[in-house]
Amino acid sequence: MKKVKNDYNYLRQLAEENRDKVTDKAFNDLMEAINNLQNDELKTEKKIDSVIKYLLKNLGEVTPFALQKLLYYSQGFYKTFYDEFFFAEDCEAWVHGPVYKDIYFKYRDYGYNPIEDKSIELENISLTEAEEELLDSIIDNFGCYSAKTLERMTHSERPWRLTRKDLEPEAKSNEIIKKNLIADYFKDVNNKYQMLNVEDINDYSEELFVKVK
Repeated sequence: MKKVKNDYNYLRQLAEENRDKVTDKAFNDLMEAINNLQNDELKTEKKIDSVIKYLLKNLGEVTPFALQKLLYYSQGFYKTFYDEFFFAEDCEAWVHGPVYKDIYFKYRDYGYNPIEDKSIELENISLTEAEEELLDSIIDNFGCYSAKTLERMTHSERPWRLTRKDLEPEAKSNEIIKKNLIADYFKDVNNKYQMLNVEDINDYSEELFVKVK
């Protein structure tokens, strides 16, 4: 039932397979209703949804754990290159690094396994060319690392550490990592590595990997 509800291509397939059982008008009305439902859903999607779709489509395999870190780096570097945040959602300083809570609950059933959700319409992605270029660089420079490596990377960075303050390593927290902390940190990174374009993220990610491995 979940597949019927969320997979519009599957709904169209069912309609086609049962076309001889209904009138032409009923079939056309059904197809129009399916299209309207899908269009309404797309209109209500948030920017972060398109970011997730793009990452899932172009990475091939990504676990929920790794996805959280890639969203965080997408947010931070987009801010420093384009002087605005990629999406509105805040992340929290959880034990294993920055976490976008709603996204966590959406994909937590996958555990440590790659996200494989056939109901996600990966073709319907609303991003600009500049946004896609930034995400391509995130994929190239951070998507190559394991989730645990990405965790160690975010643990070494100022926004997560300052938000956690003096908490014990395994202490739970839902404290939001303030956006100004993210903005200031990635601005400092940009200045230190003299980044002129999104490909320059490579210098930072490579040095950070050496630091935490």
